[in-house]
Amino acid sequence: MSCRKIGILLFNEVEVMDFAGPFEVFSITENEVGKEKAFEVHTIARKKELIIARNGLKIQPDYDFHDAPQFDILIIPGGYGAEEIEIHNQETIDWIRSSFTQVQIMASVCTGAFLLAKAGLLDGRQATTHWMDLDRLEEHYPQVRVIRDVKFVDAFPIITSGGISAGINMSFYIVKKLLGLKVAKITAKRMEYDIDLGN
Repeated sequence: MSCRKIGILLFNEVEVMDFAGPFEVFSITENEVGKEKAFEVHTIARKKELIIARNGLKIQPDYDFHDAPQFDILIIPGGYGAEEIEIHNQETIDWIRSSFTQVQIMASVCTGAFLLAKAGLLDGRQATTHWMDLDRLEEHYPQVRVIRDVKFVDAFPIITSGGISAGINMSFYIVKKLLGLKVAKITAKRMEYDIDLGN
């Protein structure tokens, strides 16, 4: 079974668990057959410079917008950097929009949904975000069908999740969707994480 490539967008003031949670889930997931890694996970940023996440965590991205390989899945995290900084950066919005045509799944965590909405990718789709930002998403992007009181929303090929830790639930859902419930449960057990893959 081929190893799917996952890209996780980084930017200054990104919420740590928004990217670290999915990174952990996908990095340790193994195929049921052969016990080989199911995903190859990399980070991307607008420039290949040191990223300073929320509360000072520093991360060196693997790629920038110019040398990133083609990904099967792209994850757009949130945080202050998404909703207040990158949303005003046209290069980032354009890159997200163009990347959408090349991936099998594009997923957002928390206020990463605002970047997808700004790129026009949520128009006419159901989506969710952090509970504190649902009204704002609905007000600023009335063409988005905002869904409340859920951990994630599957509007394939776009999947959005609620805030912060909800990105972990969404990641397990993607594992289940692609590799089956058994693999998702085995991965969750390794992480000692109680998953609810309903919604």
